[in-house]
Amino acid sequence: MTATGPLVAAQAPHATLDPYADAVTAAPVRFLYRLNPLAKLLAPVPAMVLLVFVRDAAIPLAFLVVSYALLLVGVRFTPRLVVLLLLALPLGAVAIGFGFALWTDPAHVDHSVVLWQVGSWKLYGGALLIGMATALRIAAIVALTLIAGLSTTGPDLVRACVQQLRVPYRIGYTALAAFRFVPRFGHELDVIRQAHRVRGAHGGRGPLAGIARWSGYLVPLLAGAIRHAERVALAMDARAFGAYPDRTERHLVPFRARDVVFIVLFLAASAAIAWIFLPPPGR
Repeated sequence: MTATGPLVAAQAPHATLDPYADAVTAAPVRFLYRLNPLAKLLAPVPAMVLLVFVRDAAIPLAFLVVSYALLLVGVRFTPRLVVLLLLALPLGAVAIGFGFALWTDPAHVDHSVVLWQVGSWKLYGGALLIGMATALRIAAIVALTLIAGLSTTGPDLVRACVQQLRVPYRIGYTALAAFRFVPRFGHELDVIRQAHRVRGAHGGRGPLAGIARWSGYLVPLLAGAIRHAERVALAMDARAFGAYPDRTERHLVPFRARDVVFIVLFLAASAAIAWIFLPPPGR
């Protein structure tokens, strides 16, 4: 708690790793935050399945454009989003494309254009096209997953699975408790590092000093994990977790008409892209 109210996720330490973090507060135009997590997960699934089987570059490019448009409009604009969409994803796609081009069998590509030759080895333009098309498919699938990944919190996803998909709450909330260990480990690792610095332990530079430092973190980190697991188990037992088939929900994640509209529009866009760019049967 603070003097003005409860500590929100944006103010809490290590909030970016916290699966219990509250939903991001954003302008009304950032509509993805207000959709049900299951709608954002299920709508891109047919497009991802289609991208697994296509071989051209037009369909992945179309889905990349759709994904980027949704993310740039529907998600809060942050420096991390800019770096991810404009630097990390394009550079990763280019690197993967060149990697696939090098591994493509030259016997199955177009030999009309030679881009690079080292001795008897040649990199053909057809191999580069195949590599880049494969990289575009991977990049499009990643961009589609980011629609839900950048606008959904862990608690809302678990609650939606429990409330809409009827996943047993014993499984859902146990998984959420396990995910909560990640920020807890980060916090305890930070405390252990500070304690080692105060004591002057494992000083020096170089790979051996780094290995010595990390080996000194393992035992106290493991002991803290065991203590935290015991406390979580006792807390769940004290609340009669698992004693009844159902539990009341303090926070509801409803499936509204807006979610149905989003799914229908996304499926319609996916079908339109497939109809425009896929060749007709028999060709």
